[in-house]
Formats: sequence, structure tokens, C-alpha cells
Amino acid sequence: MVSSSLRVIVFHANQCDPKKCTGLRLVRMKRAQILRDMRRIPRRALVLNPVSKTAVSPADRPIVEQAGIVALDCSWRLAESLFHDVRIGAQRALPYLIAANPVNTYKPIKLSTAEAIAAALYIVGLKDKAEDIMSVFKWGSSFLTLNREWLDAYASCKNSTQVVELQTEFMRNHQP
Repeated sequence: MVSSSLRVIVFHANQCDPKKCTGLRLVRMKRAQILRDMRRIPRRALVLNPVSKTAVSPADRPIVEQAGIVALDCSWRLAESLFHDVRIGAQRALPYLIAANPVNTYKPIKLSTAEAIAAALYIVGLKDKAEDIMSVFKWGSSFLTLNREWLDAYASCKNSTQVVELQTEFMRNHQP
């Protein structure tokens, strides 16, 4: 279970099938807390936002440890409009990774909420927390195994610029 000192928050937009929703499962398994009002997102938290210009990096660890991490749980079809409205917290995008969830298996970038949270935690250097998040899914270890080389490489970077440079190299060499 994620330590009580580490805040993992899921903003749930009620746009997905509750039976397949990884964010709701994390809440049920006491790995995250849920918010349904965007105004309640902690102002200093790291907010995972795929349209952010800044990539999550190990330099973000103090933000995660002090204020928590927030994932916005919504439909991929509606994500861009929702994410453009978010102006709270330290906005960060995840670098290139491959999904292992049953809905988007082997699709680049289309991570579930749980995969996104775990990837960010891993990259900032909280691997044990990432593993704990993924432990509640049958396929959870597959996500970490599938992306281990990339996650380790991103976690060895110093800042967002290095993560983006590495991502560019990975994308050039990876043909889905």
C-alpha cells in the first residue's frame, strides 16, 4: 500500500466504464484518493497532463513527496479539452511508453490512469511506490516489465530536457 505520506489523487471525470477504470480501482484498493471537483486539486501537486510542454523527470521528486501526484482520469477522446482547462499544480507530461492495460495493450502513449501514475512515480525515483500501484492489476507487472529499460533510462536523467531528448531517441528507434 502507498504510504500515507505520499498523496496519490485521481480526479475522476465520470467518462469511462467504471468496471474497467484503473483510477477507481486504485481508490477501491486504498492506493489513491478520488476528487470530483477540479478546484480541490492541490495547487502545488504534480499534475499529469499529456499536453504539458514539460516532461516528468527525477527533478520532480520533491514536488511529489511534498504535495502529491494527480492523475486526471477521463476518456482519451475528450482528454485534450479537459487538460487545457487545468491550470493547477506543476503540469507534467509522461515520456514515450507502451501501454500494457487490456484496452490499449502495446499501444504507445495510451496509458491507463494507473499506468500513468506508476510511470511518473518510477521516473521520479519512487520505484517501490510504482510497483505497489501496479500490484493491484493482473497485468500490472507487465507494464513495468515492458517499459523497464525506458523507465530506468528516464529515471537516470537529471531534468525534463534530458527526458525529452531520450524520448526522441527512443521514438526514432521504436516502430510500433
